[in-house]
Amino acid sequence: MPTLESVRGRAAAFAALITVTAVCAGDAAARSFPFGSGTRSVNDLGNQFVPFHAKLWDLLHGRGDGGPLLNWQSGYGTAFLPDLGTYLTSPFALLVGLFPRERIDLAVYVITVLKMAAAGAAMAWLLLASARERRDSGPGRSAAPWWAAGVLGATYALCGWSLIEASYNPMWLDGLIGLPLLCLVGEWVRAGRRPVLGPLVVALVWVANFYTAYMATLGAALVLCVQLLLAREPVRARLRVLLRGAATVLLGIGLAAPVLLPVVMGTRHAYPGWRTEFERAAWSEVFARALPATYDFFTPAVFLGGGALLLAAALPFNRAVPGRERFAWAGLAGAVALSLQWGPTHLVWHAFATPNGSPFRQTFVLSGLLVIAAWRCLAYGWPGRRALLGGTGVLVALGLVAAAGAPAGRRALALFACGLVAAVAALLVIVRPGAAGAPRRRYAALAALLLVGGLVGQAAATTAYADRARLKRLDHYPVWDAAHDRRAAAVADADGWPRYRTDPGRTRITANDPLLLGGQGASYYSSHTPEVLTRTLGALGAGWTSNGRAVQSLDNPVVDAVFAVGARLRTDARDGAPGGAPELSRADVPPLVTVRPPTNARPQYGGSPFRNQELLLGSRVYSSPVAGACPAGREVFLWAPHYYGTARLGDAPPVMLRGDKPRWRAAVTSLGIAERAGERVTFDRQAPSARTVACLDRTRLAAAVDRMKRTGAVSVRVSDDGVRAQLPPGSTGTAVVAAPRIAGWSCAGRPADSYLGLVAVPLDPDGSATSVDCSFRPPGLRSGAAAGGVSLLVLLGVAAISVRRRRRERPGPRGLLAPGGAAPELLPSVEPAP
Repeated sequence: MPTLESVRGRAAAFAALITVTAVCAGDAAARSFPFGSGTRSVNDLGNQFVPFHAKLWDLLHGRGDGGPLLNWQSGYGTAFLPDLGTYLTSPFALLVGLFPRERIDLAVYVITVLKMAAAGAAMAWLLLASARERRDSGPGRSAAPWWAAGVLGATYALCGWSLIEASYNPMWLDGLIGLPLLCLVGEWVRAGRRPVLGPLVVALVWVANFYTAYMATLGAALVLCVQLLLAREPVRARLRVLLRGAATVLLGIGLAAPVLLPVVMGTRHAYPGWRTEFERAAWSEVFARALPATYDFFTPAVFLGGGALLLAAALPFNRAVPGRERFAWAGLAGAVALSLQWGPTHLVWHAFATPNGSPFRQTFVLSGLLVIAAWRCLAYGWPGRRALLGGTGVLVALGLVAAAGAPAGRRALALFACGLVAAVAALLVIVRPGAAGAPRRRYAALAALLLVGGLVGQAAATTAYADRARLKRLDHYPVWDAAHDRRAAAVADADGWPRYRTDPGRTRITANDPLLLGGQGASYYSSHTPEVLTRTLGALGAGWTSNGRAVQSLDNPVVDAVFAVGARLRTDARDGAPGGAPELSRADVPPLVTVRPPTNARPQYGGSPFRNQELLLGSRVYSSPVAGACPAGREVFLWAPHYYGTARLGDAPPVMLRGDKPRWRAAVTSLGIAERAGERVTFDRQAPSARTVACLDRTRLAAAVDRMKRTGAVSVRVSDDGVRAQLPPGSTGTAVVAAPRIAGWSCAGRPADSYLGLVAVPLDPDGSATSVDCSFRPPGLRSGAAAGGVSLLVLLGVAAISVRRRRRERPGPRGLLAPGGAAPELLPSVEPAP
């Protein structure tokens, strides 16, 4: 007879196989990468997650600039541990190191599919772990077979939220895995088992992705509360279980604190981006999203196939299940569905902050609860025809309401109807007429085929539909190709870090090109983009997208001199995308650490980016324009931050500016060299009211750079957590490191000063200072490490107590019997039906 563990493993493998088959079939049908020419790198997948995984590849192979604490490649130097904890601490992310770097897109795709498969396997394992054969269920009644758990597990992994939302936000998929794992921890808590493994699982889930782990923890807590309400134990015993569960979660979160606290602090110091208010979706559209092959960015993706929705709907009508269980599980799923649409509970689900996009990110918890409800419908045997009739009626009504919703189309309604017919047929086939609820063994294979076929068909169709819809509605980015190779090779050839920075260019492939292509540029896009970085570069005239969270490279010779950008890649832009061969330009720049002369006044930025650049440089390099025109031979720069369109200098080629307040901001842009005096700037649409033209004097700039080189550091050494520089003898004033003064910098044992937003160190007035030594530690790391250490000590104490208790309860000399003569309690085995 198969053991419970072997049955669980079989069901988990079956769920994973179904999941991989459906996802790959859908992507192949859409001719999406890696099965066709269509890119799948839409939105943040191409803009953030692929470049961050490329950075992880570099770390794993000892490449790149910086380490887990400090990222020298992005934003002229930013904290990396918050990004690591947000995007890359999933165990699956480590698989990226097994692929060639130029196959980074394939690595991320494989990781994504494996995460979905793991979620299905985890749910199948949970369903069988929570199953209990009822000895008093009467003759002819049995629990569902292992393959039913596998189908329901795959159904969970292939829910609409997974296929449509999380497939291009792969770090969210760790929460999809985490929900069944945390529910499994709840099972251990109820049984008083695995007191050490439970907190470790909680820690793993929270480290993998704290954001969705928070939602999954709420969902698992609701499941545990329903189980305790249905339990027959005394109230005091149930309260002890709740306390044990709370202690397990808190201990696990404490173990994860070395990662969690830096992430929290990174969020606190990040640029705020934009704020949104919650708006509930129309119920007709919510029901429409329960259909396969629907897509909408602002409604919950509640699609669930494979007969799970039918079983969940049939649960209230299944009299074989005790009434308390029926209404408890159905009520829980209904309450969570309602909570998606109410503002206060919406905030609770999202840690009291409305998301900027995709506002129903907790939908996967609802999908998991519906799958658990479907499993409870099978816990006392296959549902009879009366229950199936009731469940079918509910879904028919759902389909009629959904037909009025905007996302529902003929294809979606047809697929929904086909899936419902297949599920009803499968459940009718497996029940023998005249013996309601009894499995019809010789038709079990046909029933399984109908359920699996319906699930794979609906999920594959939803995947293909979503692949095409996202390309039409969201920004998308090319997979790694020859253009990436050329630019990466050019950056590598020009690299001279830390003598100077190499910027991969203003004409970007993604918002994180320094991570993707190499180099040390200003471009940076993250949930943790520091506020000081955005405000400092904004004062200097930088452009951005995502309302300041995605800071762009600023192609300006004055700013390049300040930040020691000695090499810059330029690529012609065609329709907003890089085209042609990259060209490398070089410039003579000061070292990474320079010295500003003593001053009694504390400099502050003003409203003009050109004056701000001069202030940070320490020299006047722009000549005042005359009636809006520059003298011949001067380079003309335009500042029109909110203008979207083209501008041109005289007969020179037009230059595109992309400003769309407040989400986009156009950068200070060079319009070329004035060939003759009096050339004016013209626009292809109404001239912006907020605009400034400035004329750069290259001779003055060269003199300023030469002065900064003479007084700057004679040698600079950077590390994974800081910078050290040797200064010329007799240096006085302020040493300035060409890096934003983000929280975490300290110099000479105390917090670093700030000089116009950059790391600064006041030098002794007697000229005795000969070096600058600054180190970086992400805020929250020390306190997180302390909390993690305390939690680890507590866990070791729990382990010691558990070992001692097991030794006392060890069976006596007879082996099979406990010291009191009672047989030890064994987990029931589950005999799989054919």
